Amino acid sequence: MSTTPGTGDNTSAVVDRLGIERGMVVQELGYDSDVDHALRDSIEDRLDDEMVDEDSDDVVDVVLLWFRQDDGDLVDALVDAIAPLADNGTIWLLTPKRGRDGYVEPSDIAEAAPTAGLSQTSLLPVAPDWTGARLAPRRAKAATDRPKGERR
Repeated sequence: MSTTPGTGDNTSAVVDRLGIERGMVVQELGYDSDVDHALRDSIEDRLDDEMVDEDSDDVVDVVLLWFRQDDGDLVDALVDAIAPLADNGTIWLLTPKRGRDGYVEPSDIAEAAPTAGLSQTSLLPVAPDWTGARLAPRRAKAATDRPKGERR
């Protein structure tokens, strides 16, 4: 059994850690020939369906965003990824690991996420060449969540 995340029997464990369950709708953005195909296959096996692409009109539970340094503006990519996301949805920003082509500095992610209205909640090695950052939309406390009589 491989001990490298995203390889062999371990891809199922990675999919567990990504929080992907059968029946969810997962949108994949930034697909290119360098993505980790074993991870993709494991996700689709778990879903028992294919991931939807950027042309989908579905509301999605998870966005899987493959992003490389030369892919453009990270804030713009994250804002685009938020649009189809369900209220309790999650974005997994997948970037090449340090030393790989397209590596994205963690400071770039730390700066872009809040600008796009997201908070980084965890970091996970997802494949031999890829790291995943879990990003969740920041939610403003709704007026109905405040105790009666409390004002802003």
